[in-house]
Amino acid sequence: MAYISAYAPKRATILQVAKDAGVSKTSVSRYLGEGRRLLSEPMQKRIAQSIERLNFKPDRIASSLRGRRTRLIGMVVTDITTPYTVQIMRSIENAFYQRGYTLVVCNTDSDPELEANHLQVLQSYNVEGIILHTSSGLGDTLGSLQRDHAPMVLIDRTIEGAELPCISLDNAQAMALGIEHVRQQGFHHLLYITQPLGGFSSREARARAFDDQLQHQHTLSGEQLELSDENAEATLIEALTRLLEQHHAPCVMCSNAKVALKTLRVLDKIEGIGKTGFITFDEEAWSPLVAGGITTIAQPADQIGERAATTLYRQLHEASPAAQSYSFPATLHIRRSTQTGAGEHTVTRQRASVAQGK
Repeated sequence: MAYISAYAPKRATILQVAKDAGVSKTSVSRYLGEGRRLLSEPMQKRIAQSIERLNFKPDRIASSLRGRRTRLIGMVVTDITTPYTVQIMRSIENAFYQRGYTLVVCNTDSDPELEANHLQVLQSYNVEGIILHTSSGLGDTLGSLQRDHAPMVLIDRTIEGAELPCISLDNAQAMALGIEHVRQQGFHHLLYITQPLGGFSSREARARAFDDQLQHQHTLSGEQLELSDENAEATLIEALTRLLEQHHAPCVMCSNAKVALKTLRVLDKIEGIGKTGFITFDEEAWSPLVAGGITTIAQPADQIGERAATTLYRQLHEASPAAQSYSFPATLHIRRSTQTGAGEHTVTRQRASVAQGK
């Protein structure tokens, strides 16, 4: 429980900052708002020094109640623990910080009730815009935000019935890039492992793209596995053991880094590392280090975050913004996990055939 001392120093006011800097209260207000460019550089410097000296903190909530802008941007994310989400958040935060805004982030852990609650809280704080990296089941809460004319931008996931700009990966291009690489490397069967699809348009888009691409392959067959948190290890042990026993030159593809780590742990447990090819969405710091290097389908997280921030900023500042969706292409990082496996097994079989005189 927090304790507030009766002798704690009072919060510095705009008037105190103005007196300390030798300027008017109006000048300080302009410095804190959008009128900063109207002030001379020496005056801006004096005000900045006074703000730092007095440890002045603007009361954003009080300012919003007086009809002034809060300069707060809300962001709601499904899973704040993933490196991909963190990278996007940092990119968005940097982009808005340079424009004088503060990013407020809420994590939902894929809980629809918590998601709706966070959105209502952000609405009560009068955030000027919201970036959503969540599930697609927002329902009445989203409708309420739209009625209040809060500009919004989606990341990765579209929401049925909501005409909002979405910044994402080109999932069809990314899947085609990965599957073509697997085919070229000589693998014959591909197991695609994904988190549950329901309510996540990006997961559904990748699953559809997987099926579409496999229809055009003559030397590569495939199957999908939806992996829930319940009994994930047991499910993976069964599926990967069957893959290794029943298929010649198999390969595993994971939908993101979180699934990849779970899958790699199980492959290590059943001594399957090196016996199957391995490729995953998301380039992580550990990707070049694990199992001699993991081949990845990299998403441009920094670019996605920057584009989302720019799109929202234009909605805030342009009378008729062209709020268009945009999809970025993926990049393939080829490493040992798809350069061995099928290739080495093929060479071994050829050598055995020669030795037997076949």
